Amino acid sequence: MIALLLALGSSLAYGCADFLGGVGARKAHVLRTVMIAAPASLVVELLLWPLLGASFSTAAIGWGAASGVASTAAFVLLYRTLAIGPMNVLSPVTALVSAVLPVGAGLLQGEHLAAAGLVGLPLALAAVVLVSAGPGAGSARPSRTALLLALGAGAAIALQLIFLHQAPSDSGVAPLIVGRAVSSAITLTAAALLHRRLGPERPAYAISATAGALDSVANLLFLLAARSGNLAVVAVVVALYPAGTVLLARGVLAERIHRGQLLGLGTAAVAVSLLALT
Repeated sequence: MIALLLALGSSLAYGCADFLGGVGARKAHVLRTVMIAAPASLVVELLLWPLLGASFSTAAIGWGAASGVASTAAFVLLYRTLAIGPMNVLSPVTALVSAVLPVGAGLLQGEHLAAAGLVGLPLALAAVVLVSAGPGAGSARPSRTALLLALGAGAAIALQLIFLHQAPSDSGVAPLIVGRAVSSAITLTAAALLHRRLGPERPAYAISATAGALDSVANLLFLLAARSGNLAVVAVVVALYPAGTVLLARGVLAERIHRGQLLGLGTAAVAVSLLALT
């Protein structure tokens, strides 16, 4: 139950971070948004170090660095995907890929699910698609580039989660710190090399920094959840992060929640209830 609650918290934090990141990427070049978000995320993780501890073993550093590379790709690809849309088609693709790959990794590593979990898992995957999709999702056809970006974003998110899960369970927040240090270094280096191509627009500093901080919180909650529960269950619950984006858009932007999304939220509630029994 604790792992499930942590995964739900991670999902909500990811959804809020993606909402803000997508907004920020519409105001300036996506790399300008990421170059603010990634260091802000690192600051949060450094502040957590004295509270939660960190053991920088070779394995923790290696898996943390791998997660940082994947995180950089996830930041750029996801924010670019959300910026160019159509979100109602691309978001389900990204969310589904980010769920299926870690679920498969968990099952391949020998994780077992009870009968309730075997029902709840596919229900949760269906909920991911329903919650992510907006009205008329089948009417808007994304470009090949946009679809590849969505697939890439989902795969990068999945790899980040899988790599973090592989880090030693006694390493504290070390994998998060190493990962974010790597992603910050890559991002700032890329921004310095490409600064002439980034355009004159200034990034939305507060929005971008908040997105990064929330992403850091989401990573931490995922790591704690994965250490105390099955990766297959935790990953699919975390992949419900579009629900956080939908609810935030409803509360902040007064956007309507459409029938399909309502069905998805209901399906998610049933799925999480079943997964709680595993």
